[in-house]
Formats: sequence, C-alpha cells, structure tokens
Amino acid sequence: MKNKPFKAIDFFCGAGGMTTGFKKAGVSVTAGIDIDFNCKDTYETNHPESKFIHADIKKLTFNEFERETKIRKKDDKMIFIGCSPCQYFSTIRTKKAKSEESRNLLTDFQRFVKEYTPGYVVIENVPGILTSKESPLNNFINFLKNNHYAIEYKLIRMEEFGIPQSRKRFLLLASRVSKYITLPKETYSPHNTVSDYIHPNLGFPKLKAGAKDFSEKLHTVANLSDTNLKRLSLTEKNGGDRLAYVNNKKLAIPSQFKNSKNFKDTYGRMKWDAPAPTITTKFFSVSNGRFAHPEQNRAISLREGAILQTFEHEYIFKGKSIQSIARQIGNAVPPKMAYAIAKQIVNS
Repeated sequence: MKNKPFKAIDFFCGAGGMTTGFKKAGVSVTAGIDIDFNCKDTYETNHPESKFIHADIKKLTFNEFERETKIRKKDDKMIFIGCSPCQYFSTIRTKKAKSEESRNLLTDFQRFVKEYTPGYVVIENVPGILTSKESPLNNFINFLKNNHYAIEYKLIRMEEFGIPQSRKRFLLLASRVSKYITLPKETYSPHNTVSDYIHPNLGFPKLKAGAKDFSEKLHTVANLSDTNLKRLSLTEKNGGDRLAYVNNKKLAIPSQFKNSKNFKDTYGRMKWDAPAPTITTKFFSVSNGRFAHPEQNRAISLREGAILQTFEHEYIFKGKSIQSIARQIGNAVPPKMAYAIAKQIVNS
C-alpha cells in the first residue's frame, strides 16, 4: 500500500484547477464531478485520462458513482476533494435564490465521505464558510472527528503561497491514515506580482477593448462603451482609480459623483508591482472591480485572468462566450495552490 500511487476524485471540479495541481504532484485523478455542463469540454480537453461526470451530487446515487469511478471503500490512498460552489457564504452575494443552491453542498459532499471513508479529505472554500452562523462546517468537522480523521484548517492568504493575487480562502485537510496532518507551509516569493505574470514582455501583445483572439491562446478582451473608454483614459496608469473623474458629472457613476470614499476599486487599474485582486467570475468587466489593465485602456483578457489564476499558457478553455469562460476561470482553485495541497498529502 505504501508504494501505491495516490488517487483522487475531484467533486465540483469545474474547469479543473484542483485536478491540474494534483496531477502535477503525481496524484492520479480518477474523475471530476460537476453539475455545470459548460465546463465539460474544458475539463475533458485538458484531462482526457480523468472521467468527467456530469451530475448533481444531491441526486447522484452511490451505484451510479461506483459504476463511473470503480471506487472501493476505505481506500487509504484515495483523496476526496470538495471545493463546492460557495455563493451563499461569499461576501460577493448573488441573487438569494441562486446562492441558496450552494448552501448545503458541503453536507451533500459529506454523504460520500461517510459512505466511502477515503484516506484523505480536502476542502477549499470562501472564508464565510468558517464564520457564518448558517454554515454546515461545524457539523462536517464533528463528523470527521467522530470518524477518526485528523484535521487541520484555517483561513489562508494565497499571495503567501506565491499566487499573484490577493485571495483569502478557507482550507481544510483531513486524514484517516496519518495521525497528524498539517496544512502546506507558506512559500513567500518576490515573484508573485502582476508584472511577473502578464507583462507585455511575457508574450501578451497590446490590445484594444473588444479584441478577439480565436486561437487557443484566448487573449480576448471584452468591449467597452465610449464612456468607459473615456473613464479609463483619465485613470492614472499602474493602480489608478475612479477618483480621476469623481467630480466630472458626465463621467462619474451617478451614485459615486463627488463621493471619494466608497468602491474605489470599481473601474480601477491593477498595479504592476503588486498582486492582482481576487480573480472573480466577472474579471473581464472593469465595472466589477479593479480589473482594468495597468496601462492599456481595457480590462484584462481571458488568458491574462487564467495566468493570474496560475493556469499554464497551454491550458485550453472551451466556452461559447466571454462570460462562460470567465466564469470557469474565476471559479477555479489556482492550480499552484492545488499543487501545494497535493504535495502536502503525498509527502505525509
């Protein structure tokens, strides 16, 4: 058993961020499961050796699960990865009815852990899952302890692991095999800034807003209205924000006219010498955060967003629209973080 390779099943796999990092660490990812059919082509294109299972785990039966994965129970070398969608506990709230769907996904995931008792369990989620009074996390942790899993968890900042963005997340590792399990240690790096990843000198040609790239490089940018182009043209390069035109009644957002205190990141530019903000599903839009290019009058491209998420340049994203692909990228766990998690388990 000691020399057998680790295996994993990536629940809520999305575009495959966790799968990518775990594979790089030498873990064989048996399958990825997701309810979102839009990520199927992306996942299968990049991970042909892993089976994509299009399913809602609320409805997925154990018989179906076993048929698709050929899993066996109490496998000491099996890792269950459960990075469930987290809109309900996120500070970036969507419509209540939509976010409600993600409220109890951790409990649904627990059903599979209970049935198959894998050797290891990984949870990555928004910080709110730890702090919310409505969170199922405490029940999940008690369940793991009662089933003889050693556990460690805390809130982490991904920039402290060499990820080029300010991204605070909840991380939990649990092991039924090892008496002690520890989270990966921070790996501080001076090379985790926007400039280190998406500078034009690194192969990102200058673009105008609305430029389309139909190759697999996907250096595609959303279009901008004339008003937004004027706003960006006035915004100071390398970290400027909307205060450049806050007193201009024609250009300021009406609710922010002469208001210099709130929502400074909206329409703001990234800084070359600092990590990017959290790459969300709306990173293609300058109106949804500090997603404007440090110098050019546009939002960052799809490929730039993927690179800031630490996907390789060769990673292929499939989708029918900018919105669809950006959603896959923004929802992913950065592969570099996934690799650190997987190595921690493999080395344990």
